[in-house]
This record gives sequence, C-alpha cells and structure tokens, in this order.
Amino acid sequence: MIRLGTVFCVWGAATWGMSVADGQLPSEVRVTDLRCEYLANPLGIDVVQPRLSWKLESAWRGQKQTAYQILVASEERLLRDNKPDLWDSGKVASDQSIHVVYAGKPLAARTRCYWSVRVWDRDDKPTAVSDRAVWEMGLLAPKDWQAKWISAPGGADKAPQPAPLFRKAFSVAKRVQSARVYVCGLGYYELRLNGDKVGDHVLDPAFTRYDRRALYATYDVTRQLRKGPNALGVILGNGWYNMHTRCVWDFDKAPWRDRPALLCQLEITFDDDSKMLVASNATWRVTTGPIVFDSIRNGETYDARLEKAGWDAADANDAGWPAAQVVSGPQGRLTAQMMPPVKVTRMLRPAKLSEPRPGVYIFDFGQNMAGWVRLRVFGPAGTEVAMRYGERLNPDGTLDQKEIGQHIKTGKPQTDTYILKGRGTELWEPRFAYHGFQYVEVTGLPGKPNASALEARVVHTAFDPAGTFECSNDLFNRIQRNTLWSYVSNFVGYPTDCPHREKNGWTGDAHLAAETGLYNFEAAAAYAKWLNDFRDEQRPTGELPGIVPTSGWGYQWGNGPAWDSAYVLIPWYLYQYRGDTRILADHYDRLKLYVDYLTSKAQNHIVTIGLGDWAPAKTTTPEKVTSTGYYYRDALIVSQAAALLGKTEDARKYGDLAAAIRNAFHQEFYDPQTGLYAGGTQTAMSCALYHGLVPPEERARVVGKLVESIQAKDGHLDAGILGTKYLIDALTAAGRAEVVYGMATKTDYPSWGLWLEQGATTLWEQWDGNASRNHIMFGHISAWFYQVLAGINPDPEAVGFQHIIIKPQLLGDVTWARAEHASMYGKIASAWEIREGKLHLQIAVPVNTTATVYVPCAGQETRAEGPGATHRADDARFVRVEGNYVVFEVQSGTYEFVAQL
Repeated sequence: MIRLGTVFCVWGAATWGMSVADGQLPSEVRVTDLRCEYLANPLGIDVVQPRLSWKLESAWRGQKQTAYQILVASEERLLRDNKPDLWDSGKVASDQSIHVVYAGKPLAARTRCYWSVRVWDRDDKPTAVSDRAVWEMGLLAPKDWQAKWISAPGGADKAPQPAPLFRKAFSVAKRVQSARVYVCGLGYYELRLNGDKVGDHVLDPAFTRYDRRALYATYDVTRQLRKGPNALGVILGNGWYNMHTRCVWDFDKAPWRDRPALLCQLEITFDDDSKMLVASNATWRVTTGPIVFDSIRNGETYDARLEKAGWDAADANDAGWPAAQVVSGPQGRLTAQMMPPVKVTRMLRPAKLSEPRPGVYIFDFGQNMAGWVRLRVFGPAGTEVAMRYGERLNPDGTLDQKEIGQHIKTGKPQTDTYILKGRGTELWEPRFAYHGFQYVEVTGLPGKPNASALEARVVHTAFDPAGTFECSNDLFNRIQRNTLWSYVSNFVGYPTDCPHREKNGWTGDAHLAAETGLYNFEAAAAYAKWLNDFRDEQRPTGELPGIVPTSGWGYQWGNGPAWDSAYVLIPWYLYQYRGDTRILADHYDRLKLYVDYLTSKAQNHIVTIGLGDWAPAKTTTPEKVTSTGYYYRDALIVSQAAALLGKTEDARKYGDLAAAIRNAFHQEFYDPQTGLYAGGTQTAMSCALYHGLVPPEERARVVGKLVESIQAKDGHLDAGILGTKYLIDALTAAGRAEVVYGMATKTDYPSWGLWLEQGATTLWEQWDGNASRNHIMFGHISAWFYQVLAGINPDPEAVGFQHIIIKPQLLGDVTWARAEHASMYGKIASAWEIREGKLHLQIAVPVNTTATVYVPCAGQETRAEGPGATHRADDARFVRVEGNYVVFEVQSGTYEFVAQL
C-alpha cells in the first residue's frame, strides 16, 4: 500500500502486486471474444473486407499488445494445421486490436472463413493462438441468386388476404456436408423445415425501405435435413411491406407496398462435394392457413379450425395446392442482415388478474414492454377469444386504449384474436404483429381463467448486454431499470419512438438515447443497419425525413436538424464509443450533403426550420435556437470527420463554417446586458453550453445564470427532450453535476421520480404522463449514471475506450456506486464506496488500454501535503492534484484506491 498524501493505492495480493516489468514471473495474455463486424461467428455477411476485433485478458497489470498475427483459412483443418490459405498477416507491429481490416485473398460468395489470432505482449512474448472463430460470406451479387421472387396467386391485388403458406418438397439422396438457406420474406416470414421452425428469429427481416433495400438472413440447416424426403415451408406476414390498414403516417400509401413475397434459396453440399439447389420459383406450392388477418399496428387473427396439420412435413400432400406466382418483388437491392435479429428474449407471468366486468379479464404483467402474449385455452370449437393490449386502465379497471388508438384509422388497435379448434388444450401466440403493453384485456374465454392462461413474451432486437449500473440511491436504480426497458421496447429491428401507438423510427428520439444505448447494449451493428436506412431515404438535395424508414408522409419532411442530425451524431458516437472510423468513411459524403442542405436553408447562418424542444415541462424555446445549435454541431463533426479521413480541404471548409455559425449564434441570441441566451430559458442556455457556442470569457457567467434559473424553480428542470440532454451534459461539463443530481432526485413535477411515484416501469413521453408511457427520448440520464456517478468515460483523444477517463463524482446521498462496461477492448469497471470517512475505489482497466483515474479526496489536505512517496513500478503513476481529486495514470489491470474524505 503506497501512501500518496491522503490517497492510498492498495495493491491486491499475489499476482495483482506484480508488474510484468519486474520480470519475476512470465507474462500470460489470452486472446478472447473474436468478432467480425461486431458479431460473433456471423453467418452470411456481405462486407468483402470485414473488420476483425478481439479482446485480451491477463492476470498481470500493465499488459498490452505490441504486435498481432491473424490467420484465416477456408477449412478448419487448414487453420488447425497452421496452413492458412486465405490470409496470414504475419507479425504486424501494432497495438490495434479492434476493426483490423481483412487484407487476404478476395472473398467469394459463400466462403467460410475460419480465423484465429495471436498477439505479442509488452515484452514481445507471443501468446497462444486463440480459439478458432468463423465468419461466412453470404450472397454478394444478383448472379448468386437463382431463386425467384414468388407470391400467392392474385395479381396486383394488395387487399388483405390470409397469410400464405409456401411449400417445396424435395429429396436428399446423399450424406449432407453442409446446407444453407438464404431467405428474404416480406413483410415478415417464418421459415420451417421438415415440420420444425428454423432458427429463433421473429419479425424477420428488419424493416427497411424495401424499394431501395431488403435484407436477407442466412441459416445453417445442415442438421435439420435428412436422407430421403424433405420439405421447406414458409409463412408470410404483411409487416411493413403491405401495410393494408390506415393510420396517420400513410404507410398504406408507401411506394414499395405490395403483396407478401418470398425469395428463398437452399444450397446443399454433399460429402462428395456435389451440390443441390432448392430455390423458390413457380414449382413451389402455396395455400392459405389459419392466420386470416395480420397488421403490424393492429394485431393478428388466427382461426385454428383452418390449420393444415403437418403442412410443412416431408410427407404432406400438396397436390391440390395452387402453384406460386413468380413476381418482380421489391426493387431494392438485397443485402445481408448484419445485426442481431429480433427474438423472444424472456417470458413474464401475470402479476395480477382481475375481472372488472363479468367475462372481462385484465391480466396485469406489472411491466410495460414490447411483445405479445401466449394463450393457453381449452374450449369448444369456434370460441373466439379477443386479447386487447394497452398500458393504462380506466377508473373502473377496464383497459384504456384511447391514447394508443387515436391515430389508427381502420381496424382495432393492438388486438389479437384466437378462434379455437376445440381439441384439447390449445397454445397460441401471434407471429406477425407486436404490441406495447402492460395490461391485456381478454374476452370470450369459455371459462374463468387463472394466471397461467397468459404468458407475456418480451420481444426486441436481441442485443448482448454491454453494461451494468447500480448505486445506493434506489430512485436512480429504478430510473436505470426503466430506461433499459424503454430502450429495448423501442428497438425492434430499428429504433422507434414507442412500441404501440406509432412504432415509427423518429430520428430525434433515437439520437437522444444513443449514448445510453451504447453504454448498456452491444447496439453498434444495429445502428450501422439503421444508418444505411438514412442513406436510402436521403433526397438528392440532402434533405432527410424525421422518420426512418419512411412512407413518404409529408409532415415528416422538414423536421429539421434537431431530428435529422441523428444521421450525423450516431456515426460520431460509434466513433467515440466503438472506435469505428469506417462508419464515418462510408457515410461521409452523405453527412456533408446534409450540412450543405442546412446551409441552403440558413439565413446568416441561422436555421429556423424544424421541430424544437419537444415535450417541454412548461417553458418553450424558439426552434431556431436548437436548430442552429445542431447545425453548428453537424458542421463541426463533418470537419472533424474530414480531418480523420485525410480530407484536409473539407476539414478547413467545414471548420470555418462551424466557426461562422458559432459567431452568428452568439450574436443572434446572446444579450450581453443580462448574460442570457434567447431570453434565458433553460433549454436555450444549456443548448449554447452543450454545443460549445459560448465564448470562453462568457461561460462562467452563462453557467451561473443557468444555475440561478434552475434554483429559482426549486432545483427543477424546465425543458423538453432536447433541453434535458443539454442540461445533463452542459452542467456536468461545467463542474455543476450536483445540480443535475438535484434535478434527477426530484419526485414532483417535472421529474423521472414523479413517473415512478405513479407506478411507471418505463420512461414516458411527457412529463405530465398524459401521452405514451413507453418512450426512450428522456433516457440520456442512464449515460450520466455511467459517466458521472461511476465515472466511466471515453477519452476523445483515444476513442473507443483505448484510453479511459475514470472520474467518479460523489454527489448527494450516494454512498456507493458500481458500473461495468464491455468496451471493444474488454471490461471496464468502476466501483466505489464510502466507509468510515474513507473512499474505497476499485477499478478494472482492460488489457491494451490505459486510464486516467481521478480519485476523490480531501483536496485541501492533499494540496498541503503533496503526493508523498511514490512507487517504482509504472503501472500507476501519480500525476497531479486537481481540485478535490488526486490524478493517476494507470496501465491495464485492477486497482484499489483508498482516500480520506
């Protein structure tokens, strides 16, 4: 234990006390968690030079990578025998362990790539070769597709029809070496083989603008094939491809709208290397089944009396089925779905069951969520059971759908109907619709149910977790929990505003929650998909819609930079939090086009178009304030991206533009007599600070005025979705995190705590709770928990957490906090606790990274005493005393600091 004034750096026992530099024990580094384009062992990708990443683990401090070698082979045995035929990078002197671009032989469609990595550590000692990982190329060009788009017979009629069942029987005569199915079923599909479902995807593929892009998935079905007769089956739902019910947002008028269509290609390789192809075409058979109605916002109706038992089995008789019709299909290009699929991720039992009226049953699951329910029922044939979903109850205990259904113009909102076949206990759940709900009203049951009659199925994009946070303040823990539920409820293939009323990809909601998403979830691949949707939607002028993907609804165009800037901000967040420069390169020209579009709309560098601070608590702020703030931020990001990409002239051009916008903003909105921007609203003041638009000499005054305005409201925030994020970050950056703490701990209007007092289990759309009760747009508070209470921050100069800033702040009544974040390099951890007047801070810094650690302490005493004796090892080095912190630079490893408070 080394005394540093009032700070003690405590070494753990045994290996933790050793530095590799001491040379007393051999170095041990292990290569783990190999990823290709963010994904573990992805099947069917279409990036011809994919990026490879790995993590390193060691029981020793100060370890790092000094070189790497990547081996890639087309067969597992070649890699095992150390004979990589696709790429041997050789020993590359580099510390890069994320986003290493494949530079081997050109990769053809279907190529299976087995790969492993070894690295050299800080002492130039090689590690063992990692466990083998794999990625597999998908179909890369139109010529790779032999399948034809098919649909049920019916010409150009887009009216709702029962969900078609497609079937193709075939025979396998030889032993199968491998088999892949490549499938795109629009709007949604369920793929079946020999009577069983293939994979665990639901609501697949993810929603895109189908006339510009459609996604296909790849499945390994080697084990599901058998020698002799086999049969492929596919059920199609309407999804977003054929939105036949009307709503405010005009998806029934979408330019891509058409009848459900299927493209399916099964490729079989036998042990003798011969091949067999089963591809969708006019030889496939099609019929209708029990799904007689499905609509993404309305629900699904299933008549079990119409089931065709065994229709997807190998021995089924389809002789009387009509032939499928070959159609042109969507006009968009086919690309691989390189993101986590949507899945059923958990099941919930009802927390309460009530009967507010005779025969009307309310199942309360105690949690607002996205998904559906599984029904268990027994009764006579023809019994019709209706399930209506919602997030509110009327005063009499019945379901309240008024807010959810107000924009639905045809059909019943969020309603599933099951018609019994009357043979024993029946289990059913929908396939092609999902709902936002806490309560389900059930009518038509043949008897009085118990709680086991319904089980909630939670559905969302199946992200791996990337972080955890908790602290001694239970209010904060509950806010964190609600934020996580709202985030996943609003990511079902793409980010949405709410999972019930709209299911729209509102761009403002998404960028406001993106940092929270990246701290808590492995969301990068899903965001990369959504950014391609922006590319597909952007007009030649550079203009963007406020909803992505969009139907073309007129009102969503012209929402302005407070929404549109998602296309600029999210790539920048992926660069900051994941170290991803390719995402900037891929979209750079489009980002620049958008800034040029804003320039065409600006008058004297002031942008007046667009939505402003949506859902304010009380006070409104002129839209031109927030729009111009994002115009500046976008120009600055394009300038910074240009510099990263070596585009020197663009970097200068857009840097000059950003400076001109900054000057114009200050001149237009700042009153030097009062020290206020735009009349002094909290949103206007924090907007200026958040975006860096306040001249240095005025910042202290502006911060002071902002704090005064908050104190005048008894410490409450008075802002909408934009201003709330501004306040959180601007006050923290100005050294006033205690003001954010005060706002976050309120339990009266407006506050997160008030929602909790009213029973919220997710975040709400409005501070007064009168609209949706599952929105993510106020969710940036979770990122603040990580950044401020736990103190985990990326260094803007060494992005992707290659260098970490760990700076926990001791605020209010919080006596302990702990968080972990799974960075691209490995687990970062920060956990602190106050015991007997001392702070105990434990941290973990991943191998191949470093950190600057700010240890809170009794500042005055430390300044008086100085750092005292220091130790010889380089693993943790005292740097300075800064305010009430003692600052260290540390190498990788785990550390504990103890400080007198």
